Amino acid sequence: MDRGTLPHVVALLLAVCSLRPTSLAETVHCDLQPVDAEVTYVTSRVPEGCVAQVPNATLHVHILFLESSREVSELELTIQKSTQNGTWPREVLLVLSANKNVLLRLQAPGIPLNLAFDPKMVIFQGHPGINTTKLPPLTTKSQLLNWADTKGPIASVAELNDPESILLRLDQAPESPSSCSLEPLMDMGHTLEWKPLSPASVRGCRLEGVPGHKEAHIVRVLPGTDDRPRTVTVKVELRCASGDPDAVLILQGPPYVSWLIDANHNMQIWTTGEYSFKIFPEKNIRGFVLPDTPQGLLGEARRLNASVVASFVELPLASVVSLQARSCGGELQTSPAPVQTTPPKESCNQELLLSLIQPKCSEGVMTLVLKKDLISTLRCTITSLTFWDPSCQAEDRDEQFVLRSTYSSCGTEVTDNVVSNEVVINLLSSSSPQRKKVHCINMEGLSFQLGLYLSPHFLQASNTIELGQQGFVQVSMSPSIPELMLQLDSCQLDLGPDADTVELIQSQVAKGSCVSLLSPGPGGDMRFSFLLRGYMVPTPTTGTLSCTITLRPRTWSLEVHRTISMRLNIVSPGLPDKGLVLPAVLGITFGAFLIGALLTAALWYIYSHTRPPGKREPVVAVAAPASSESSSTNHSIGSTQSTPCSTSSMA
Repeated sequence: MDRGTLPHVVALLLAVCSLRPTSLAETVHCDLQPVDAEVTYVTSRVPEGCVAQVPNATLHVHILFLESSREVSELELTIQKSTQNGTWPREVLLVLSANKNVLLRLQAPGIPLNLAFDPKMVIFQGHPGINTTKLPPLTTKSQLLNWADTKGPIASVAELNDPESILLRLDQAPESPSSCSLEPLMDMGHTLEWKPLSPASVRGCRLEGVPGHKEAHIVRVLPGTDDRPRTVTVKVELRCASGDPDAVLILQGPPYVSWLIDANHNMQIWTTGEYSFKIFPEKNIRGFVLPDTPQGLLGEARRLNASVVASFVELPLASVVSLQARSCGGELQTSPAPVQTTPPKESCNQELLLSLIQPKCSEGVMTLVLKKDLISTLRCTITSLTFWDPSCQAEDRDEQFVLRSTYSSCGTEVTDNVVSNEVVINLLSSSSPQRKKVHCINMEGLSFQLGLYLSPHFLQASNTIELGQQGFVQVSMSPSIPELMLQLDSCQLDLGPDADTVELIQSQVAKGSCVSLLSPGPGGDMRFSFLLRGYMVPTPTTGTLSCTITLRPRTWSLEVHRTISMRLNIVSPGLPDKGLVLPAVLGITFGAFLIGALLTAALWYIYSHTRPPGKREPVVAVAAPASSESSSTNHSIGSTQSTPCSTSSMA
């Protein structure tokens, strides 16, 4: 039989079977029980949320309500902007509200982000490297929404239960409403995707009366509120040392869902909609008509001669599904069903505890502070906390442990301004101590300079710049230490209360075509150039140039942030060589018109008094050259546009 006709024949047989008074699916005997398989997924559906379109706002507000069932959880939060060209807000305010302690790993490359959170509940793993705001004491969700609404238009809100990772995209949602109104079981679409911390419930069973060793893996994706076409990536990993098992993968979902399959074993594929394989993603294969009930899918597995349903899972509408199963020739890998008993006391989470070991260095002292309430939340009991030298014990204060050491004691070493030691923790629940190498940067003796130059040679610094002039900025550190890298995070020019702040660099990215990041100087100095607008109303006379920098060692994951600034004098350009501003242009235009009129009158006077009296002719009015020049000048004035890089503009 031609392979192309097979789907049509199977569909016809299924249609005939569905006409029976009692279908085979309803008579399948299958006692579903938990099995030793794991299914994780990424979805855009949240318990409650909304998405709004705010295209013309300079600040976008996004809100995440984190509901956790654990006293302490880890969260990886990634914020992305679209790779396509588009307009972006000057700033993004992300509000995090957590009901339990969260250890946050944040990634927001190139995003002008301001994060608002409660520092008692949200703890960064490492320095965030962004602007942060402490949330006011708000007790309800509505209070927080009202507070956020005063900061700017709300672009998205999402409530998430036990998230492990979140991906927030800052793309505009063109089909969304202009305001955010919370809806239950909201599909956030392309704006937000997240991965739950706990894997999905996976069950399996043995199909009675079916011989052989063929196994079936069934994934049922439930429909969502949005019926836009989408592709679900299904990753299947069957771990069996005896080779490829005889298996069939059954994927059932709404009609608008297609499938992209990535499997590490050869297996039979049975899906709704269309499907393709990761190795040949452009070749779509038409699927079949499948039942949309659990019993119907179990019957489908039996019709395909499967003797075991090795995994059966039902998921919300997802974008990625990962299935891992220990599958070996039709053997049902069961796992004991959970028993409703008093849960045992959780053991100390040593990994999270070690992530809190982040000492700081200042005034010749390395200091480590651990809050007792957070240690208790991690179910840990510390019996001793020392540096490498065990004689350097931590002080037990009222609410925290404090461990201190000078740079010359307790085994501390200083190399190229990097201070290093080792922290040793003895826990009641562990027989062996936990050790962690710690580092911080000795900032004493280091100074940072911010210089403005008027040429790309960076020879002579200046504190004065003219409107319409290009400035060259250099950020340097002295003394220059090869082990330490300097990074330029953001720069801005504050022109006073009567003018907008000029954003030059945000999140290590140049803002607009007026700003260019230049190659570093010979000593690793960071450099960039900018073009100051040529005409402003009112005209500024002074400004403050400020930059935020990050200092990090080349061999350690460590960051120190500093802000440096300098005062600038701003002068208007002179007329001879710096171009013409609007009042000068109007004056010259009026003068040219007046000179042209006087010249025309003088010529007419001379002509009328010198021509012969008998040869008078009719007078014909002719536009004077100066009048034409004036008309051209007026047109030029009216068509001048104000741009960030323009050297002359009109109010």
